[in-house]
Amino acid sequence: MSLRTPSPRPDARPTRSRFCRLALLSLLAGLAPLAPSRAAEPVRIGLVTALSGQSAKSGEAISRGIGLAIDEINAKGGVLGRPLELVARDDEANPSKGVLAARELIQRAGVAALIGGLDTPVSMAIVPIANQMKVPFVGPWAAGTGITRNGAADNYAFRVSAVDALVDEALVAYAVKTYGAKKPGMILVNNAWGESNQQGLAAALKAANLPAAGIEKYEANDVDMVPQLTRLREAGADALFLVGNVGPSAQVVKSLDRMGWSVPVISHWGPAGGRFDELAGPSAAKVHFIQTFTFAGNETPKAKAVLAALKAKYPAIKSMADVTPAVGIANAYDATHLIALAIAAAGSTEGPKVRDGFYKVATYPGLIKTYETPFAPGRHDALGPQDYVFTRFQNGEIVAVTQ
Repeated sequence: MSLRTPSPRPDARPTRSRFCRLALLSLLAGLAPLAPSRAAEPVRIGLVTALSGQSAKSGEAISRGIGLAIDEINAKGGVLGRPLELVARDDEANPSKGVLAARELIQRAGVAALIGGLDTPVSMAIVPIANQMKVPFVGPWAAGTGITRNGAADNYAFRVSAVDALVDEALVAYAVKTYGAKKPGMILVNNAWGESNQQGLAAALKAANLPAAGIEKYEANDVDMVPQLTRLREAGADALFLVGNVGPSAQVVKSLDRMGWSVPVISHWGPAGGRFDELAGPSAAKVHFIQTFTFAGNETPKAKAVLAALKAKYPAIKSMADVTPAVGIANAYDATHLIALAIAAAGSTEGPKVRDGFYKVATYPGLIKTYETPFAPGRHDALGPQDYVFTRFQNGEIVAVTQ
């Protein structure tokens, strides 16, 4: 049986038209760009803060500051060629919920860094998680000294905010300079934040060679502080140091009004966290409290540009009262830019490399100030006493106190 080579099928025979089509396709394939690759995965930044409850306005301010910074960073190409993306969780001012949120953001969302939060007890609960899992945790609000000065050999906690130990020195100096205080008393929230400031105020008073009239504590849900304040008045307090968030701080002021006791109140920045002036009434304006930033009366080009961008991004902002508390916006805005710079300096999103990247940030012209080497090993706080300003409420706005 002989074998024959089968003749080609009719459709397989080369023709001039077929040859031309093949040639054209080959030419086009050579000129066409490669198929687009999958869009770059975003670099995720996690936020754990109070987004509901009495401190929701502060959480909103932090979110707005982060959002504005991310817009600016992404408009310039993002970080490492990837866009930044915010993933936020509400801790409801609850340490347990804050820890769960932090773990979820690190383990499931894969964030390169965490930002948070408002409350010192929540932040203090998150710090060990950040250190254990080696993910930088940057605070834009909570001022508890132990957040950054936590004693860990491998410390991942950073802060762009006030620090209790330094704030307390400023409070004592302000009480002496402004009111001539000689025997101030303390009224403090009964939690980790209050304890942090009790230690700081005691040290600052000792350094100033001043006695304390007394130390009184209250629970966060107390509505009547008259008994504690009565004891301080009977002890001869000529000024009061107040530490507490919006609600209880307002209750302190209302209790003073019921007592008819007109005593200078020098406060940590808790009253800035919400509608303190509405809750406390007319006497709210008498309380002087510390801040790191205010838009009111701020004529710097950076402040004007950021305020204009905020109004454009958030149309609900109609007046300066709508950017209260500005400190949350400013601290979070600068913190986000510093995180991006740290990631860029690290050339990676790996936690240990990003942590070391913070130490490589040289200069950043921020909203609060121009930062020069803001962080170093053993120095994880970017702001100091020179960055503090005393303020008060005026017509719904937080304004600097004029001496």
